[in-house]
Amino acid sequence: MSTHAARLTAPDGCRGLPAHPQRRIRSTSPTAAPTAAPSASPGTVPKPGPARHAARPDEHLDGHLDGHLDGHLDGRFFRQVLGRFATGVVAITAVDPADGRPCGLAANSFTSVSLDPPLVAFCVAHSSSSWPRVRGAKAVTVNVLAEDQQAVCARLAAKGGDKFAGLAWTGSPGGNPVIDGALAWMDCAVEAEHPAGDHVIVVARVLRLGTQGEGGPLVFFRGRYGGFAEAVPSL
Repeated sequence: MSTHAARLTAPDGCRGLPAHPQRRIRSTSPTAAPTAAPSASPGTVPKPGPARHAARPDEHLDGHLDGHLDGHLDGRFFRQVLGRFATGVVAITAVDPADGRPCGLAANSFTSVSLDPPLVAFCVAHSSSSWPRVRGAKAVTVNVLAEDQQAVCARLAAKGGDKFAGLAWTGSPGGNPVIDGALAWMDCAVEAEHPAGDHVIVVARVLRLGTQGEGGPLVFFRGRYGGFAEAVPSL
């Protein structure tokens, strides 16, 4: 049986199903291997030795500072730590009722919330110029992007311009863009918006949904995009 490993490629600037027990993350960025502790002989209990380093309260177990600066979190370090949590990438699309043109944005903060009722959520920055146009529609559509759609993600994440120029799509049952090549789509009605710091948490009810392909997803991890690749487990 083969397993999957995340293959992370070019640099960058619905959960709810249990993870595969043999799935592992492989990053293209070199990382230092952890130092193994000396092993004890079978049947013996290792004796405690003198501590070589007493960790300060502001240090993690791996020795890195926890990012506190005079009682405040270092924003850059906060982003760096959160970047170690791999996420999928979605495109939120709609048709602007003001001019009838497609609009959308990219997000990696999408998550499933509830099965009954069927709810999902995603986060949008207060500074987003696209969300007011998307929010004006009666329904929005979540497109789960495939691993070869990094260019689509970059286009929808950009500010200004016609994001859908040259972008192939078809209409969902709700009339919103379903981007060609996306793995899945969900027509949703926004149920609530919760202000949270510099973002708003959007909770939406899934009305209709479907799949389009069987490829791998677009993954974002430690500032890089990537996808899943087949890997043979070591014996």
